[in-house]
Amino acid sequence: MTMLKGAAGGTERRSPTYQVLVDDIKALGVEQVFGLMSDDTAVFATALDSSGIRFYGARHENNAIAMAEGFSYATGGLGVAVIGRGPATANGLHAATYASRAGSRVLIISGDAAVSASAANGVGPDYKAFNAAAVLAAAGIRTFVATSPETARGALADAAAAALQGGAAALLLPVNVQLADMDLGSAPPAQKQPRPPAAPRPQAIEAAAALVRQSRKPLIVAGLGAHRAGAKAELEQLADRIGALLVTSARGKDMFRGHPGNLGIVGSFSHSAARRMIDQADCVLVFGAGLNLLTMSFGHSLPKVPLIQVDADRGHIGRWHPADVAVVGDAKLAAQALLAALPPGSNADRPFRSEETLRFLREFDIARDFEPANTARTVDPRALGVALEKLLPARRNLVYDAGNFLGIVPYLSVPDPGRFKLTSDFASIGLGFGTALGVARARPDETTVLVIGDGGFLMTMGELETVVREDLPLVIVLMNDCAYGAELHFLKMRDLPVAKSVFPDVDYAPVAEAFGFQAATIRTLDELQKLAPLLAKPDGPLFLDCKLNAAVAAPFMSEFHEFETRKH
Repeated sequence: MTMLKGAAGGTERRSPTYQVLVDDIKALGVEQVFGLMSDDTAVFATALDSSGIRFYGARHENNAIAMAEGFSYATGGLGVAVIGRGPATANGLHAATYASRAGSRVLIISGDAAVSASAANGVGPDYKAFNAAAVLAAAGIRTFVATSPETARGALADAAAAALQGGAAALLLPVNVQLADMDLGSAPPAQKQPRPPAAPRPQAIEAAAALVRQSRKPLIVAGLGAHRAGAKAELEQLADRIGALLVTSARGKDMFRGHPGNLGIVGSFSHSAARRMIDQADCVLVFGAGLNLLTMSFGHSLPKVPLIQVDADRGHIGRWHPADVAVVGDAKLAAQALLAALPPGSNADRPFRSEETLRFLREFDIARDFEPANTARTVDPRALGVALEKLLPARRNLVYDAGNFLGIVPYLSVPDPGRFKLTSDFASIGLGFGTALGVARARPDETTVLVIGDGGFLMTMGELETVVREDLPLVIVLMNDCAYGAELHFLKMRDLPVAKSVFPDVDYAPVAEAFGFQAATIRTLDELQKLAPLLAKPDGPLFLDCKLNAAVAAPFMSEFHEFETRKH
């Protein structure tokens, strides 16, 4: 910081803009950032690290942003990614779009071309020239630009506030603005406070209660929004009072695990017992779930009965599936209001809570819900999931990349929905690795498991080095079917050649070992069982190359094929 004499004889305090912004980021409570530095953000990144904000470096900008998203998801706080301008911003666009759609609180800080005060010809060309503001805005990412030292703090405050509302926001820092001195005489912009949970309107609660009073077999569907609202106890109490069964979206997975009326996941990840009981429901109450195509099994998972949808965001109600009664408000507050409107004895006829129904659910075993298709050199992914369920630590975080192997989802449990992460918000593969690194950083005392296909792994395998360099606790389960599995089954269903979707059978375990992992190749469940002591308490990064029977298609593959056929 420098001290200069002002025009009126006073002392003016000045400091480089990058350092002031670093101090403001620290004041936000940020203790770590993720990134990949470039020449235009190297000074900024170094200043962050020197200030005590730990800089975790990735090997690709997509993974750096995904790390910030995974960290935000796991903590509920702000995840910050710092990348360069031009090609670096273009590299990170995939993950930036994913972070925006995932709704996590992610602030992406990137460099930008120097702001020029003159239109005179300069030295060129600028090989990094890239209209980042326009491209990011076109991708739906709220973007803020620090056009001068005087506006830089306000731009940072606005970008952070936008990110904290949920979804990615970007701050562009021109190089010359970062390096210019800033007058510290003005106070930093005030931080915007989060809005309190919204209570539902009494009229909406009474309309919902009137439907429930007429129901004999109500079903409660909860999503990630219900979990984040802390509504578990209220929803279980409501279900017990009205005789409802409980089910979740995929993102709300295991919210009601252990409850006698729990059916698991609704939709494309349902087991047979859930599908049988859900089909009998005569009223559905949805709390904090979007009812997207997988939750709805492309329109077939829920019976055509009255549907009550509760969501804090009015725009989410009826977005993907019609709602007969809309309740705008916080899931927990809405459940409490319904409990008040439905006193004990509101539903005397409770067939969903009969001893016959509860015994059926108690005796159901998902491990017997399929016929294993193991071969001499490959394992059935479902059987692999059943085995890993018993071998991995019970307190675990599961992060999934995308692909056909997602058929394993119903067979591996988590303690609560906050420890289950899908990364398919942009319907792509390759984002799971970075996200898992962010989750592992947020929860270093728990086992984080990345479940990823060989296609997505080949896109991101350079991050093996990041795991070891940054000392991040991670177990990688490579679901290796030697193919782009989803595309393989799409082609099969269309009776088309599959050769272009198939890979050589490469053994990746020695590759992981070269980076410092403990690694093993798994072709049989017996080979997996031999690793039981290591899996029960992983000591350092662990890599399992699990060779899968590629003939096993996830249930949603046929659903998607039928949907695509129906559209045409």
